[in-house]
Amino acid sequence: MRITDIRATPVTVPLEAPLRHANGSHWGRFVRTIVEIETDCGLVGLGEMGGGGESAVAAFEGLKPLLLGRDPSRIEELRFAISNPTASLYNNRTQVMAAIEFACLDLLGKKWGVPVSEILGGRLRDRVAFASYLFFRYPHPKDGTGEVRTVEQLVAEAERLKAAYGFTSHKLKGGVFAPEHELACYRAVAEALDGDSFRFDPNGVWSAEQAMWFGQQIADVRNDYFEDPVFGLHGMRRVREKVSMPLATNTVVVNFEQLSANALCTAVDVILLDTTFWGGIRPCLKAAGVCETFQLGVAVHSSGELGIQLATMLHLGAVLPNLSFAADAHYHHLTDDVIVGGKMTYEDGAIAVPTAPGLGVELDRDKLAEYHELYLRLGTYPYDQDPLRPGWTPLIPNDRWADPDDARVPNVPL
Repeated sequence: MRITDIRATPVTVPLEAPLRHANGSHWGRFVRTIVEIETDCGLVGLGEMGGGGESAVAAFEGLKPLLLGRDPSRIEELRFAISNPTASLYNNRTQVMAAIEFACLDLLGKKWGVPVSEILGGRLRDRVAFASYLFFRYPHPKDGTGEVRTVEQLVAEAERLKAAYGFTSHKLKGGVFAPEHELACYRAVAEALDGDSFRFDPNGVWSAEQAMWFGQQIADVRNDYFEDPVFGLHGMRRVREKVSMPLATNTVVVNFEQLSANALCTAVDVILLDTTFWGGIRPCLKAAGVCETFQLGVAVHSSGELGIQLATMLHLGAVLPNLSFAADAHYHHLTDDVIVGGKMTYEDGAIAVPTAPGLGVELDRDKLAEYHELYLRLGTYPYDQDPLRPGWTPLIPNDRWADPDDARVPNVPL
């Protein structure tokens, strides 16, 4: 089997409402790049990458000389051809390599008639549990629905998600409002869903002192972990000395050099493995092996997936012996998907690991065309900007908080 072509298609898929985060907002949609690798035996492998747009199309087009004619089973050789560690200081291809790895694993599974989880060593679980992913949200620009800004709105949203999907672990994405308001929100959700577990993530925009204070205020909550309260390994180490719960990260341990530094002088207890940020499923497995050796917790991180990347997360979660916590997923915020059959379904807070060969999902060509056309009409959006605060950017540590009494509706194109 040899690679004969590669193509990338940017798409944009609507969300229930714009999602707010510490550094800006998802403006009512996700932009993703769908990657297809064709082979001389007629099989097509699927990959997915976050964002990108025209630049991603150009990046994948530029890799054709490195890819055409190669055997997709030789993934380790492809890794060094595409993202050689020294060369990658200049070409920044880690996420591109991840999408190619997904597609190559998909091809191998289809060729051999087995799901990717079997290639990775065999599944240990048939379903992967997920946490709810609670965001502060702007109202939908068209109908004003979906807003999450106040304590009462957040509690109602958490209760809705639990009733709809069966989540028993709940994550709040913070760093939007002042810590005092977000503390009231977090504690209210924990009280309303007593008996479940909780996690909080302000995306690293606090000072160590703010993080210590917040962590001490939630010590009595049943916390899974405290995620990225500050940015940087030493800052995390300082906070870890002063709080009584595990710290987790998907920002300051995202490669093996950082993982080794954390193992030698621990700053983070739980490593959130992202199949895109780490460059593929296989690097995540390697990292999980290191974590197993050093008794660090692991979980599966979400970077804003459609169904193809969600499948990679499910296959990863299925084979990890040391999967310590429910996975994250933005997936329930989406209104649709580009895979055949539409969105995957949750049952009792979990999603079944696909059993069909390869990643176990197929492209819905009509949906791909529909959401590619939507991308061409709307274009991309600035992830690191807030639509109601033009020119705003957070400081680190931040003191430029949004106003929880501001009920304006953003005028964003949808």
